[in-house]
Amino acid sequence: REGGWRVSPRAGGAIGGTYGGVGLLGAKLLSGGPCDGAILSKAEIDRLGGSGHVQAASARSLGLVTTGIAVKTGEARPTVDSAAALKAALLGAKAIYFPDPVKSTAGIHVMSVLKGLGIAAQVASRLRVYPNGATAMREMAQSKEVGLIGCTQKTEILYTEGVQWVAPLPREFELLTSYVAAVCTQAEQPQAAAMLIDMLVSPQAAELRRSGGFE
Repeated sequence: REGGWRVSPRAGGAIGGTYGGVGLLGAKLLSGGPCDGAILSKAEIDRLGGSGHVQAASARSLGLVTTGIAVKTGEARPTVDSAAALKAALLGAKAIYFPDPVKSTAGIHVMSVLKGLGIAAQVASRLRVYPNGATAMREMAQSKEVGLIGCTQKTEILYTEGVQWVAPLPREFELLTSYVAAVCTQAEQPQAAAMLIDMLVSPQAAELRRSGGFE
């Protein structure tokens, strides 16, 4: 998941995390917000490395995350394996839950998919937009309505109780986002941040990454 963290110098290494859309978190780092390490899209880490806000040499890949469709747990999974099937599923949904279409990686893509399918205007009144995919999925899970569809990254869907993964977007709308962890240049605890990154990308953590939605 996209985010940043600060590591407490106390014994035990307590971690305080901040979560949000890539654009929002990148802006916080650019404004000088305190952060020891960050997990963001590769494109954003490259940008922050170029501007000197993260240590470019510390960047390590966590893997790829696909964007796809979710429904509430227990509801029938729609067919979304083609553009026509996805279009029908979205037009039939009572509401569509997804993240910020300006500052979130998945949200930006969802809007482009709706426009590509030619249904953005038709479903505009049924769009339910939240600051990030995790919040969107949580709100969908808590809704009393049935027949809802969510669209965000697989990690955010698998993480949220009450929603279930359906399938990735069809190939013509596929989005695979590369996520990278890096130590921030102004980190107060750079060694601890680097140790955490080593743990996250280690072979021993491969199954944990896979089960969380990383490819």
